[in-house]
Amino acid sequence: MITHSLRLAAALVVAGAQSLSAQRGAAPAPAPKVVVVRAAKLVDTRNGTTIANPVVVIEDDKIKAVGPNIAVPAGAQVIDLKSATLLPGLIDCHTHVTSQPSDYYEDIFRRSPIDYAVIAHIYAKRTLDAGFTTIRDVGAGEYLDVALKRAIDKGDIPGPRMIPAGLAISSTGGHGDLTGFSPYVKIENLSGVADGVDAIRKLVRQNVKYGADVIKVLAGGGVLSEEENVGGPQFSQEELNALVEEAHMWGRRVAAHAHGAEPIKRAIKAGVTSVEHASLIDDEGIRLAKEHGTYLVMDIYNDDYILAEYSRMGYPERIMNKERQVGRTQRENFQKAVRAGVKLAFGTDAGVYPHGWNAKQFAHMVKWGMTPMQAIQAATLNAADLIGWNGKVGVVEPGAFADLVAVAGDPLTDVTELERVTFVMKGGVVEKGGR
Repeated sequence: MITHSLRLAAALVVAGAQSLSAQRGAAPAPAPKVVVVRAAKLVDTRNGTTIANPVVVIEDDKIKAVGPNIAVPAGAQVIDLKSATLLPGLIDCHTHVTSQPSDYYEDIFRRSPIDYAVIAHIYAKRTLDAGFTTIRDVGAGEYLDVALKRAIDKGDIPGPRMIPAGLAISSTGGHGDLTGFSPYVKIENLSGVADGVDAIRKLVRQNVKYGADVIKVLAGGGVLSEEENVGGPQFSQEELNALVEEAHMWGRRVAAHAHGAEPIKRAIKAGVTSVEHASLIDDEGIRLAKEHGTYLVMDIYNDDYILAEYSRMGYPERIMNKERQVGRTQRENFQKAVRAGVKLAFGTDAGVYPHGWNAKQFAHMVKWGMTPMQAIQAATLNAADLIGWNGKVGVVEPGAFADLVAVAGDPLTDVTELERVTFVMKGGVVEKGGR
């Protein structure tokens, strides 16, 4: 009886408040913030062309209008980039933004997740300042990537839009397991190891539960770990099929780490959205990727950095030998994939080399078969398609997020201009330059 009376009283109070509000009139909504960005040229990634003297009108966090002959709205803030070239914010589909190796044994045994957590925001800011306004982060311990994304989304720290994967799913003894040490060496952490269909399904559900927006599976061997050969498969076809089916049931896409020809083909047959690295892909794998519409995300820059720096960081010779095995071959297979017309999206494995260097990969993509426009589209239009954000990012057009970058020169003439981004805007807010 008391509960009923309280509910009735509350309803009367709400009704009275609504009536009073109606009598007084609702407060007018604040006018949208309007910003106009001008430049000498705009790279139109949708059409593969350029627009001279573009005017980009932005309301709050979205683009309202784009074109060469658009009147500047009254009262708009105008950012004139003068002779610069404007592009959509860049997208890196393969990052590990919560870490950056410095010493093989120290990283494993002397650093805790807290060490990584307190510094990850620095890597996020470096990535944003490099012009990458959206990233897919494909695997981080302890769900650090999910926590980082939430802090960025709340505005607590600056950083790119993030699609986190949470724990990368590995088999026992696989690329994501602690290998090469005594069986008595154990590290207390959240484990991404799962074997068998039921355990894999459960781990997919756990990742979704704790905030993963994409599922990452380590379908085959890796380079920077001490497990068996780099090209071997580490999950059965049945296990991969179950993982993809479970992920799709929860509305998640799947990114499959795979260097070797056999795990690449298993992952494609299972229905993954993208294959990461794809270093040793064979002709059948290229054909399957085309038939299934599977994206390849091939990190063809970092071989240079690993071979130059990782021995100094104390990485074992067996790891260095694996890198020597895949580096050149991956670039040659990238060239084959370009010629075959396979869908390719930009992904760098940033974190394997210093964050903020992401754009160094563009020059390698051009060297190994792409035009500068194709390389830019891989990091904008194609990348947006891969992550399921078509029309939201990767383009400068009405309705898209106001994510813009600018460079001083012409990246279609010299693609290394993208390594020297002078202006970054994310969601209508200037993050670098332009002030």
